[in-house]
Amino acid sequence: MTDRATESERQQSLTRLRRIEGQVRGIQRMIEEERDCEAIAAQLLAVRAALDKVSLHIMTQHIEQCLRGDSGQAERDRLERVIGFFLRFAESDTTVDTDADPIER
Repeated sequence: MTDRATESERQQSLTRLRRIEGQVRGIQRMIEEERDCEAIAAQLLAVRAALDKVSLHIMTQHIEQCLRGDSGQAERDRLERVIGFFLRFAESDTTVDTDADPIER
């Protein structure tokens, strides 16, 4: 995040990342304790979803800052169009093709 990100935005991202870090440590413990594979997989999916969410948050802030430029002003409809496009792109990228051959993934 750039110098123009607000302290609140930085803290929100850091809080989310620390939570994810704790989830990953929990998964490591589950593996060490030889916990059930399905339970571990469920936690891995939760971490992936959380990481996707914080990534979208950070990228949205970055796009907004880039469109504002040095003046700090942006055409609101242009900004919303770019962010909307990015979010649609990101959502379509997270789907998994369950019909595909697992070896090809």
